[in-house]
Formats: sequence, structure tokens, C-alpha cells
Amino acid sequence: MAMNYKFVSLACFIFITSATASAQQNNINETEQAAVKAVIQNMFTAMKNSDTLLLKTCFSPTAVFQTVVSKLDEVMVKNETVQNFINSIGKQPVGSLDERIVFETVKTNKDLAIAWTPYEFYYKDKYSHNGVNSFQLVKLKEGWKIQYLIDTRYR
Repeated sequence: MAMNYKFVSLACFIFITSATASAQQNNINETEQAAVKAVIQNMFTAMKNSDTLLLKTCFSPTAVFQTVVSKLDEVMVKNETVQNFINSIGKQPVGSLDERIVFETVKTNKDLAIAWTPYEFYYKDKYSHNGVNSFQLVKLKEGWKIQYLIDTRYR
């Protein structure tokens, strides 16, 4: 009987310890996911406000920016520098760029994160196109930064 009590006590201890560790990990993941979402939201806020200073803070120094272009039966990947993207945003009237996203998937693992965000894009309040953004972010000493962004665009 004493052996069963020790086994049950040990099993309960392991279960409680595991559940506590899992809950702590979930809280960390939720906090990190919120931080990743904030960076992405900052990017779209900066676009809408033509705010190049805020926009620059969203990207790592070595970020890659690409678009999947589908024409007829051919698919190509177009490269753009982050600086050219930032420059083009800065030339737009405030409020003219409105990309409306939905966070479909956000996952983090220590210093790496992904986000999948379907979107609709409006230019000067008129629907322009839709697609999906695929983000990869890295956690640098300054915090989460967009390292890689590839998107699709459909009319």
C-alpha cells in the first residue's frame, strides 16, 4: 500500500510540474507572438502613415523582400530592396496605402518566428488587390525584426 501511495504521489508531482512548465511555455509563446504581431502591425501602420522612420525599425539590417509574380503560365519571384520599399512608401500621401491583414498563423521558437497574413490592399480607399504575406522574423538584441517577407498579389 505504501508503494502505491509513493507511486501516485510521484505521478501527481510529475503531472503538476509538467502542467506548470507547459503553462509557463504557453505564456512565453503568447508574449512572443504578441511582440511579433506588433512589429508587423507597425509596418502596416507606417505604410498607412507614410512614416519611413517607423518603417525602418521593422526590418533587420539584412532583410530580404520579394514578391511572387504570376503571369499566364509563368511564376517568377521579383526581388526588391528594403530601402527601395521604404523610399516608395515615403513618397505616398498619408493615408493612401491601407493593407488590411488577418493573422492566420503566428509561431515562435526562441529567436525565429513566422507569420502568415492574408490581406486586402486599398489605395486611396479603393480596392487594389489581395494576396498573402509570409513573414520570417528574427529576435535581435533590439527585439523582433522582419528578416524575410514574400508576398503574392492577385486582382
